[in-house]
Amino acid sequence: MTDTTAPNGPEGPVTLITGGSTGIGAATVLRLLGAGHRVAATGRDADRLAALAGRAAAGDRLLTLPGDAGDHEAVASAVAATAERFGRLDHAVANAGFSTHDTVADGDPAGWRDMVLANVLGPALLVNAALPALRETRGRIVLIGSVAGVKNTPGNMYSVTKWAVHALAENTRMQVTADGVGVSLIAPGRVETPFWDSRPGGTRPPGPALSAESIAECVAWVLSQPEGTDVNQVLVRPLGQPN
Repeated sequence: MTDTTAPNGPEGPVTLITGGSTGIGAATVLRLLGAGHRVAATGRDADRLAALAGRAAAGDRLLTLPGDAGDHEAVASAVAATAERFGRLDHAVANAGFSTHDTVADGDPAGWRDMVLANVLGPALLVNAALPALRETRGRIVLIGSVAGVKNTPGNMYSVTKWAVHALAENTRMQVTADGVGVSLIAPGRVETPFWDSRPGGTRPPGPALSAESIAECVAWVLSQPEGTDVNQVLVRPLGQPN
């Protein structure tokens, strides 16, 4: 894929990514740093963020911010710290989330609560906190959804949260498009990441899977669109995934 990411300032665009320490988030951090972005990455595990910083070797172009994407104060603080460090905010990527890998019939409601806070409240908090800065830069919001947000499966509580993210994307788009702020939903199918580690025995579902880097390419492509172009939804599956 040709890299057409254009700088949004003399030192490149500024992008904040939640859940940036592993999986799709970490791959996106590395991809955008390679495209000239200045990046802030949040995550609940400070050690994993430190390891990412070591891999990136990006110096002061990477800001790591330990914190919970489902906590209002932590998200607001991350947005403020990003703007203070880099002087602006051009893009916000809501990536943080996880699955309890259970159903409405047999799951743990305590786990659902945490999942809803991370998967649904978290993106809404990022939109809320980042909008003032994004209106100034006419920036972009990217929400990481899922094919599970457009395809029902029996009792799947993770799918319920991702349907909510898809609704958040369209509701947000309608509210901010007149302000020049773009909103994009990227909905991956199966991706080989630590997402699956919490399944019983850490087993992966059968069939093909995308790499985290392939989704990072999608994020980079969306953010590289010219001013005035708003890519609203991207569904991407591995070849061979039928559902």
